[in-house]
Amino acid sequence: MRVKKFDWDKGNVEKNLVKHKVDFREAEEIFFNKKIKFYPDWKHSIKEDRFIALGVTNKSRKLTIIFTKRKNEIRIISARDQNKRERKQYGQN
Repeated sequence: MRVKKFDWDKGNVEKNLVKHKVDFREAEEIFFNKKIKFYPDWKHSIKEDRFIALGVTNKSRKLTIIFTKRKNEIRIISARDQNKRERKQYGQN
């Protein structure tokens, strides 16, 4: 996936930092690191297609990112640490 730009809702930036302790700049890092896995998020794709990305940051933090694509932009909805199931799915325990 070629990423040119990120689009963050200003309210989500603060909410995500408080709830999940993930800064938006850290969340963006997984899109530029080598091992990243994408899955459709069928459960939450009601008004627009949503996707799940599993990847690692530059400091090896394993994150799950929920996002949508708008033109050439990635709009991140949520970013959090991977849970046990997601770590297994990503290929690391």
